[in-house]
Amino acid sequence: MSGSDQPASDPGTGRRKSIVRIQLDEKSFLRRRPEVEHEREVALFDLLEDNDFALKGQDAHPGPYHLRLGLADDRLVIHVCDTSDELQHKIEMAVRAFRAVIKDYFLVCESYFDAIKTSSPSQIEAIDMGRRALHDEGAGLMRERLSEHVDLDHLTARRFFTLLCVLHMRG
Repeated sequence: MSGSDQPASDPGTGRRKSIVRIQLDEKSFLRRRPEVEHEREVALFDLLEDNDFALKGQDAHPGPYHLRLGLADDRLVIHVCDTSDELQHKIEMAVRAFRAVIKDYFLVCESYFDAIKTSSPSQIEAIDMGRRALHDEGAGLMRERLSEHVDLDHLTARRFFTLLCVLHMRG
């Protein structure tokens, strides 16, 4: 589990921090290469530091939120709770639509991690541009698929896509 209860916004910057705690279902994924673990940790840290996430609907809880993410039956399951851990909304989203972009993203990430060891800076930059483009594609799809349930910004969607990729790596 990561995160702690914090104010819904940072008074110094005015930025929202709607998600104040996030937990990944440990049964949904296995530990992987150190690079992948690093990406997971960075995504969790960045998501908690700066996010814009709000449930939709007239009677929707305004936040802040505690989230639990996991995979069940090839679906991403997001439990959105209040800070007392009372369930406010459960989101289930089929992962099938993400399979192609996740597969491509994994391939480019492998190339990127290998390139860091042996390639020139210009080659690494070219691979990284492709990696970022796929990450943006996945974030756009994430935002589209969640749009019925929540409003979220592009950076928050990117971090959710990273976490989906990590969860998708299960055995």
